[in-house]
Parts: sequence; structure tokens; C-alpha cells
Amino acid sequence: MTGSNTGAAQTPVLTNRDYIKTMLRSYFLQNGFNYSNYQGLGYANVIYPALKKIHGDDKQALCEDLEKNSEFYNTNPVLVPFITSLHLAMADQGMDYDEVRGLKMALMGPLAGIGDSLSQFCIAPLYSTIFASLATSGLAFAPVAFFLAINATLLAIKTVMCNLGHKLGAAVVDKLSKSMSLISETASMVGVTVIAGLSATFVKINIGVEFAAGAVEEGVKQSTVNIQGMMDNIAPSLLPMLYMLLMYYLIKKRGWNTYKLVILTVIIGVALSCAGVLI
Repeated sequence: MTGSNTGAAQTPVLTNRDYIKTMLRSYFLQNGFNYSNYQGLGYANVIYPALKKIHGDDKQALCEDLEKNSEFYNTNPVLVPFITSLHLAMADQGMDYDEVRGLKMALMGPLAGIGDSLSQFCIAPLYSTIFASLATSGLAFAPVAFFLAINATLLAIKTVMCNLGHKLGAAVVDKLSKSMSLISETASMVGVTVIAGLSATFVKINIGVEFAAGAVEEGVKQSTVNIQGMMDNIAPSLLPMLYMLLMYYLIKKRGWNTYKLVILTVIIGVALSCAGVLI
């Protein structure tokens, strides 16, 4: 993971205590949340003590590693210990960040969906129902019991995820070290595919322009052609995809940051909506 590291195996320096400490620091994942890199700064902060121990006295390599890990990231805080433990286990054995990054990014989306469903739509409603019922029955301790129960459950999940990530990370390096480049590339492709699918699903751009078709005849209602309907029949979600490609171009080729993209999106959306082009 150092700046001069070429992926050669090295003697691990992290202990179980370091992994547990990183798992507990995952509670601070969203403390540095911003619209530029989302959880990126928080992620780097979570693994900072462990990276510091891995790099030792090489402060330059540590700074470079922290900078790389401050890139855009967004996943579920409950399951993030799986990712950080996997990341650190591979880094602790000398894997290059580029090889670790493929798995790190590929896990971001799937674990976000699983974690959100588990914590927000399963555990939280379940405990809310149970303890709300107890509270209405006159149990004054119910709110405190709810707080303790839900946090104990989430902590248990974090601990399990931490251990699984640690074991998997060590196994990946031991058994698949020669194939890590291919695995990372494949994982990156899967991650990009998922993000592309989400972009096409959640980005909504609808054209409100219609035009008359055919000659006007007395007593006959003139038909209209809806451009959005035509585009949906030819290539559904084409406009969201093209807009995402524009965003990618501005970031990759022009070096735009997130704030410029948000301002541009607002300006385009308001202007075209006022002109009746978008609905």
C-alpha cells in the first residue's frame, strides 16, 4: 500500500484489536459527509489509525494512501466494517491500492442496498413496533430499552461483518494473489454496471414537447406526437444516460467538481422547464 509497493506480500502488522478499533470508528463514517465525495472523507478517517500502523514511519505513503481513500464513497454504515476489514487485510499483506479499490468499489452499491433494507426497513420497524407497544402499555423503560436493543443488534452485525471481512481479505491474498488484477478489474466492471443501472433508474428527464401530425380536417381531431413517448419506444432512459455521460465528461476531462455539476443541473433544469421543453 505504500507509494513504492508493487503488490509483494509483506508481514502483517495489524492485530484483531486494530480491526475492532476500525469497526468502532465506523460510527464516525458520516461525520465528514459532503456533496463532493459523500462518505469519502469519513472512510479515510475510519481506517486512518490502521493505515498509519501499516505504513509506519513512511508519512509520505500514508498521506498518499489517505488521499486516495478520500475519493467518492457511499455505502451503509452498518455493513461498512466488512469493506474496511477486507480492505485492511489486503493492504496489510502488501496489496496495491488499485487492486484493493476494485473490490472496495464493487461492494459499495450492493452492501448499501442490503444494509439499508436490513437496518431501516427490517430492524428499526420491528423494534419500533415492539417497544412502542410496550410504551403504550405503560412501560416507562420502553424508549430506553428500544435504544439499547437496536444499538446492540447493529453492533453485533458490525462485529460479524468485521470478522468476515478480515477472514475473506486474508483468504483472497493467500489463494488468489496471482489473479488479483483480473478480480479487481472484474469487480470494477460489476460496480460500474450497477452504478450505470442506478443512474438510468433514478435520473428522470422527460421531454414535454408535442407536435401536430397530419393535415387539419373539419370535424376530425388532429393527432399529436409525443417526443418522449417516441424516445421511450426507441431507447428507454436514453436521456438520463446521455446526461450522465455529460457529467462524466465534465468530471473526467474538464475537472469539474460536484458543486459545479449541481449548479449546472439546476440551471439547465429550471431554464428548460420554464421553456416548456422538460416536464
